[in-house]
Formats: sequence, C-alpha cells, structure tokens
Amino acid sequence: QVQLVESGGGLVQAGGSLRLSCAASGGTFRSYAMGWFRQAPGKERLFAAAISWGGASTDYADSVKGRFTISRDNAKNTLYLQMNSLKPEDTAVYYCAKRANPGSGSSRYSHDYDSWGQGTQVTVSS
Repeated sequence: QVQLVESGGGLVQAGGSLRLSCAASGGTFRSYAMGWFRQAPGKERLFAAAISWGGASTDYADSVKGRFTISRDNAKNTLYLQMNSLKPEDTAVYYCAKRANPGSGSSRYSHDYDSWGQGTQVTVSS
C-alpha cells in the first residue's frame, strides 16, 4: 500500500509562488499516474493537475493551466506541483493521489485514485 505525504504548503501573497512535494513510500511509485486535487473551504474536492506514470503526459484544470506545473522524480519517489502567479482563489487544501491501476494514464476523476495524502494547506492573501 503506497503512502503519500504532502509538504510545501503555506501562506503567500497574491502573485507569489510555492512548490508542493508529495513523497511516496511503500509501493512502486514509478508504475502509477499521479494527480493533485484541491479543496477550498465548504467546497468539493476538485482536480488540479495530473501526470502519467512516466512523466511524459500532463493534464491541467483550466483554472491553473499556464500557472501550475506538475512533475515527478521517479528515482526519488516524489511528485511536485510548482505553483506560480498564485491568486486568492487558489487557497485550498492540496492533496496528492495515486491512480488505482498501474500503467494507466492520468485522470481528472477522483474515483480513479485509490491512495491519498493528508493534504497541505495553501493560503494566498490578496
């Protein structure tokens, strides 16, 4: 069973940047597509970005496209989310997740993921 631990969240001013990390342990990280989701207070958890198991293919929600970059280092079993030009509406708890089936492509749907981290808070002040 893969365990995921996010880090790198914090408080930042609008226009600033943060880099989130997600460390994986207990499984074959390199075999699985990964995703980042986020949940604002009182709202549902939404897709932000996803990456294929090899890292060649990425996908982004329209709300973050051009500002966020998802990447992975399979040698370090780590997933990243570089967030630039942050806006107050980016404030949320950010979760990394692992796709349920090895070798599958990335997905925008939370039900396709079977392991989740505990989340890291990102707060963007105006």
